[in-house]
Amino acid sequence: MAGVTFSLPIAAEANALLDRDPLALLVGMVLDQQIPLEKAFSSPYVLAQRLGHAPTAEELAAYDPEALIAIFAEPPALHRFPKAMAGRVQEVCQVLVGTYDGAAANLWQDAADGKELVKRIAALPGFGKQKSQIFAALLGKQYGVQPPGWREAAGAYGEEGSHRSVADIVDAESLGKVRAFKKEMKAVAR
Repeated sequence: MAGVTFSLPIAAEANALLDRDPLALLVGMVLDQQIPLEKAFSSPYVLAQRLGHAPTAEELAAYDPEALIAIFAEPPALHRFPKAMAGRVQEVCQVLVGTYDGAAANLWQDAADGKELVKRIAALPGFGKQKSQIFAALLGKQYGVQPPGWREAAGAYGEEGSHRSVADIVDAESLGKVRAFKKEMKAVAR
């Protein structure tokens, strides 16, 4: 994680939290569905502000569910579905506590290869194949987590020079390319 510098199109403080806190990055990825990615990856910073500190997985895993929902729902809500996503974040944190000693980085740190990395990610609540591959690509491209075969395991999201997901966003230009790709894919799907 040393030397990581996120430059997503969000506040510098939110990027800095993603840089230094693997749990914040994972929470951002959990929230990255049905809302703009800027909102998803800014929300860990807003959550930390509301709590008065960056939370640990242990803290979120044990948090009173109704109180956590209230924090997620406080305007502006951290997600358009605050109840469901507060529960999802809590479930992911419970897996981290039960399987990875409460450390998000342990999810990926000693993965033997890309297949194992994607398999571990896919075992988290709410992570299907596509989301797992996107997160593996994000870890590889921007976090330096590159076990053997990570690009192949991440599928098309791992391709060098691609502009398919948050894994490829480093500036306004790359954001535009990712948005154009997603728009094109939606048009093809119709």
